[in-house]
Amino acid sequence: MEDVTLIVDAKGLACPMPIVRTKKAMKDIAPGSIVEVQATDQGSTADLKAWAQKAGHGYLKTVEEDQSLKHYLRVGSNDLNERKFPHVIDNKGLQSVIDGDSNFIIVDVREKRDYDEQHIQGARSIPFGELRERMHELRKDQTIYVVCRTGNRSDLAAQALADHGYHNVVNVVPGMSQWNIKGGNQR
Repeated sequence: MEDVTLIVDAKGLACPMPIVRTKKAMKDIAPGSIVEVQATDQGSTADLKAWAQKAGHGYLKTVEEDQSLKHYLRVGSNDLNERKFPHVIDNKGLQSVIDGDSNFIIVDVREKRDYDEQHIQGARSIPFGELRERMHELRKDQTIYVVCRTGNRSDLAAQALADHGYHNVVNVVPGMSQWNIKGGNQR
């Protein structure tokens, strides 16, 4: 591995904080530099890989060491604007859909242990890191509501689905972090 220019400590942080901390740290780093992001969130591998691609940075690799992950990114041009997924619904809007519509599916892209802890009744667990391999499980004629903890990982997942021909995709924001507060049902 080439020389690391910057180490970002994101250990103990859950999505979206590893990305937020990395994005802030990389702001003034020269293009071509190597950044090492240290994290403990297992979902951070898929998150950082997708975010790097979306933001114009290069994802190099991830190395697992003890109980932590070391992600290596090559800084790209800092003049790119990240693309946000345009179709968004808030938690109350999703609750209205649940109460009235029937041709939809909710896909929870958090890690399995987070889904097992709390999820929206009827939601299907497809962790973001497995989404590309499991997209075939979803129907293109249904509206797909994508949920995560805060709306960041689900933004990346919604974009990935749209890029693969799923046209009725909606990102749920702020997601599970405020599902109870917003009045949504939970299991």
